[in-house]
Parts: sequence; structure tokens; C-alpha cells
Amino acid sequence: MSQADTFTNNDQIIAYEVAGNGPPLLLLHGFPQTRAMWRPLVPALADQFTVVTADLRGYGDSSKPATMPEMSFRLMAQDMGALMGSMGFDSFHAVGHDRGARTAHRLALDHPQAVRSLTVMDIVPTEHLLTNMTTEIAKSYYHWLFLAQPYPFPETMIGHDPDAYFERCLLGFGKASLSDFDADLLGIYRAAWRDPDCIRAMCHDYRAAIEVDWEHDRADLSRSVTCPALVLYGADGAMAHLLDVPATWRDRLSHMRHATIEGGHFFPDQSPKATTDALLGFINSL
Repeated sequence: MSQADTFTNNDQIIAYEVAGNGPPLLLLHGFPQTRAMWRPLVPALADQFTVVTADLRGYGDSSKPATMPEMSFRLMAQDMGALMGSMGFDSFHAVGHDRGARTAHRLALDHPQAVRSLTVMDIVPTEHLLTNMTTEIAKSYYHWLFLAQPYPFPETMIGHDPDAYFERCLLGFGKASLSDFDADLLGIYRAAWRDPDCIRAMCHDYRAAIEVDWEHDRADLSRSVTCPALVLYGADGAMAHLLDVPATWRDRLSHMRHATIEGGHFFPDQSPKATTDALLGFINSL
């Protein structure tokens, strides 16, 4: 499909792949997946765009930071901006799912000149989620609080059976079954999340969300993303059932569109064609 490569930024090695030709399009995965999640979407997107898929620091084939502050969305965003700049792309379309969406949102806030358009998939703003954590949200998104517990408690618990824990995560945020996920991609995810360093880094990701990113977002409450933005979310996902997702973004995105896609939190895996069509329809309309 494409050729894997690596890029180093601030001592972090970022694994990425490039496919196609045309305007640059960056795709960022979420927890607990890797850049491989985009493979079903890449061929159609690569007909029109230069598609870059990258593993966030701490995930997949990228390096695994040893400390919590190194896993902030601000630093993840810096990685991706530097990666795209190294390929000569001073501005690009940014698309993210889950943690990748939070990284893309931070990228658009910190480096607005670099982001032509922003697409966030099945998230609400980090500050909104943490500030307005209800019992119902905490029950569905308990992993935010569990993974953020002090090292090495969650790492030890998960390490006893990583497949059982992370597969439950794939199924726990809306209507889904393991058969919704491509078998080859599941194999890639399992290989990644069985690595103790990856488990630690993913826990640091959630620790940083509370200890670092929450404060960054509170400091930016008066700012909004000014580029065109698309909010996509799963029609059967926990977010859709618990929150008015577009309303949570209305003050954060100046030029927002929104739509639901059939499926739960992992709707790109469940409905790859509909997701691809939504992305192409949005970006090509700009």
C-alpha cells in the first residue's frame, strides 16, 4: 500500500507511511490502535491526496516516552507538525480519531497556520469531558480514570492479559463486535499493545490528559479553531447517547459542520466507506 518510514522530533521517533499524490492529508489514529486503522480508507483518499498516516508517540511503531509529561497532546501535535513540515507541507488537512482527534485539535490551536481543515472523530473537547464528568460518562469512559492512576498499578493489571483488556476497550464505547475489525489490523493492534512499554505510554497518555492537557485546554477557552472543521461521531456510540456532541464544539470551532456515521466509537472500522465519503465530501467542498 505504502512505504513505512521514520522521523525524529525532540528525541521521539515517529513511524509513518505516505500514499498517493495531491494536497497533503494527515490521518491520526486513537487509543488503542495504530496508524494501520486507516488502511481501509487510504486507497480512495490517495486518489486525490498525499495521505500521511502516523503513529502517535507512545503507540504502534513510534517511540515510547518514559515519563508522563512527554505524552501531552501539545507535544504529540508538535511531532506531527514537524513531520509534515519535513516533507515540505507547510499546511495540510488534519483528521483524527479519538486521541488522534485530540492531537489534531491541539495542532489547530497551537499552529493554526498549518491546518487547512480539521476533522475530529467521536470526541468532545478534552476540557469539556473532564470538567463535566458525570456518573454516566464516567461509567462509559472509566478508562480515563483507570489508566490515569499512578504507575505501575494500571500497567500491572493490564499486563496480565493485554488482549482481554484492550479488546474490551474496542467493544466498550458503543455498539461493536470484534468481527467489525479487520483480522489483519487486529493482529497489528495486538502486537503493539502487548509491548509493556506501549502499555506504559498509553497510561501516560491518559495521565497527561488530566495532569497537563486539561490545563492547556482551560487556558484556551477563549480561543476557537478558525479553519473549516468537521465533527463526525458514531450514531450508536456512547458519546452520541450521553452528550450533544455538536453543542460541545460550537464555541471551539468557528466554522463547524457535523454528521453521524453508522456505528459506535470505532465507526471508521465499522463503516469505512461512509467515513471516506464524509471526508471527501467535506474537504472537496472547501
